[in-house]
Amino acid sequence: MRVLRMLTAGESHGPALTGILEGLPAGVPFGTAQLREQAARRRAGYGRGNRMKIEDDAADILGGVRMGKTTGGPLALSIVNKDFKNWAEVMAAEGPGPRKRAVRVPRPGHADLVGALKYGHEDMRDVLERASARETAMRVALATAARSLLSEMGVQVRSRVVSVGGAEDDAGMKAAVDAAKAAGDTVGGVFEVTALGLPPGLGSYAQWDRRLEGDLAKAVMSLNAVKGVEVGLGFAGASLRGSEVHDAFYWNAKRTKVVRKTNRSGGVDGGVTTGEPLVVRGALKPIATLMNPLPSVDLAARKPAAAHIERSDTCAVPAAAVIAESLICLELADHMLLKFGGDSLKELKAHYAASRR
Repeated sequence: MRVLRMLTAGESHGPALTGILEGLPAGVPFGTAQLREQAARRRAGYGRGNRMKIEDDAADILGGVRMGKTTGGPLALSIVNKDFKNWAEVMAAEGPGPRKRAVRVPRPGHADLVGALKYGHEDMRDVLERASARETAMRVALATAARSLLSEMGVQVRSRVVSVGGAEDDAGMKAAVDAAKAAGDTVGGVFEVTALGLPPGLGSYAQWDRRLEGDLAKAVMSLNAVKGVEVGLGFAGASLRGSEVHDAFYWNAKRTKVVRKTNRSGGVDGGVTTGEPLVVRGALKPIATLMNPLPSVDLAARKPAAAHIERSDTCAVPAAAVIAESLICLELADHMLLKFGGDSLKELKAHYAASRR
């Protein structure tokens, strides 16, 4: 992001998650009702774990909002972790020790081992507490303001689950989750995010780092456990001929506008939005915490051991879809501000209207 800047802090079982989003124009409608709506969507989904029964993810607004609208100052939010009361000794910021519930056995596929090697941690709880997807609760909260800005500009962002464990119908998806849970395993899948109402011209082909697909891919790949991102036909287009992949151009009835009858490009050509719906998909690998754990190693005892078990979900694809929506909202809002500019929502709308004319 170039206009917007976002930072989050906090641990999964720490006192709270905190976040700051800088660069929002003044006058964007924003409040706790919007925050609660998006938090509830992130917590839902078949296959979620017991943590979602404890936390409501209600965000407190600490700065940047007055009387229901952003002020132009940094937006500051906090989400209290209700489960912290059960982890206060483990996650204490100060104290003589010894460390409780220390993690010495890494989980294959998680950040545990690489984080320990990178930062020199002997107790990998220092890794997993920050690497946890719990942090995305704050990203969703901050992105709620970006979603509100987009809505004011006539842009709607939504998502759906495409598949879970290879199944594409509701019954098959639930069956895949149930089977994985019974086996002490986990299951992943594919989600899709669509943005409607985008104007043509967001992004640029002029430099490699200005292409919209690059920013979208980075944003979605930043989501825990995502291992693949595609726009439009994506990987499927690699096995087709050009005549089957590209969107032909036609005149409208009055010959005043160029139109497309297909949207195989997913709303982006040459790194720039076309005005058609933006379509982005992400592939979420199965969660790394298994109740029937994989073989691992005890780093302290230097002997084989079963991987560490931490409370987790069986499937997080529905939640990932909502989180990806939020991340895409942040990127799209950033590109809207980058192209049209404005220190207030009123000014942004005026610039946008002039451009459309």
